[in-house]
Amino acid sequence: MDFLRSDIHDDLVASIDALLTKADSAAVARAWAAGDRAPAAAVVTKLAEIGVFGLMIDEAAGGSGAGAVEMVVAAEELGRHGFPGPLAETLAVAPAALRSAGQHETLERIAAGELVTVAAPPLAPLAADVPAASAVYLLADGALSTAEAVRTERSVDTTRTVSTVRAVQTVADGVDAGRATDLGALATAAQLLGLGQRMLTLASEYAVARAQFGRPIGSFQAVKHHLADVAIAVEMARPLVYGAAVGADGGAPAGTDVARDISAAKVAAADAANLAARHSLQVFGAIGYTAEHDLSLYLTKTRALIGAWGTPAAHRARILETL
Repeated sequence: MDFLRSDIHDDLVASIDALLTKADSAAVARAWAAGDRAPAAAVVTKLAEIGVFGLMIDEAAGGSGAGAVEMVVAAEELGRHGFPGPLAETLAVAPAALRSAGQHETLERIAAGELVTVAAPPLAPLAADVPAASAVYLLADGALSTAEAVRTERSVDTTRTVSTVRAVQTVADGVDAGRATDLGALATAAQLLGLGQRMLTLASEYAVARAQFGRPIGSFQAVKHHLADVAIAVEMARPLVYGAAVGADGGAPAGTDVARDISAAKVAAADAANLAARHSLQVFGAIGYTAEHDLSLYLTKTRALIGAWGTPAAHRARILETL
């Protein structure tokens, strides 16, 4: 099974990276946390113009009809920049659920850059970033309904809120909830992969620049081993995430349990990002957790996304059930 990135994927990554670097994604995240979503909204519009939000949407509904692999490529890069908002929901969950429900007009709005959020108990009982979403949905018992927030709380990630929601009006019955929630877990795994890579890069650069006892701290064996462990964890998780994406697109060998592969990818990516968070904080010391340092944005987002669209325990239990 071939799941190496192609030149098209590399071009997509380069486009997203250039856009978010120019916008200063860390500053965008801090503005969002402070209640100013205008900078993020401007970036979302530009991301929509290059087709990021239409990757999982058919051409007839304004998307590109690309697939899960391309969605994962985009989600990883968005995660690497720590971009705020209900990304897994907008990129993956809502397109899958709304397509199953035949809601083409709403899909067109998502492709054009409208952020939406979805709760899908029991895997994802809370809806992320309801205040920032143009539409809120509840996917439960095979029914997709519009929803409203009952209670909203802040997350450990200052750019993220989570809300308990209740159904308002049923949109469609018989919706394929399994595929939608699996894609949510896959998109979240890709974000975690990007976060892990970003924290590893920051820690490695700091280890080269920071000197102690007249030597860069990166020359000390203990620091080298920590960073090597993170690099191995990230690189071991990446093929699981991309392999699961290939399976979600129907490219896996016959008999492959795609849901199990997605759970394995989510667990591996969460573990890798968690290890990156722990070791990068050890490399930086206390300054890494201060609000002034960009690392804090990635640490807290990692903590929030580890449990999003299924906790590691829930996904491990699903893997166990198939063995």
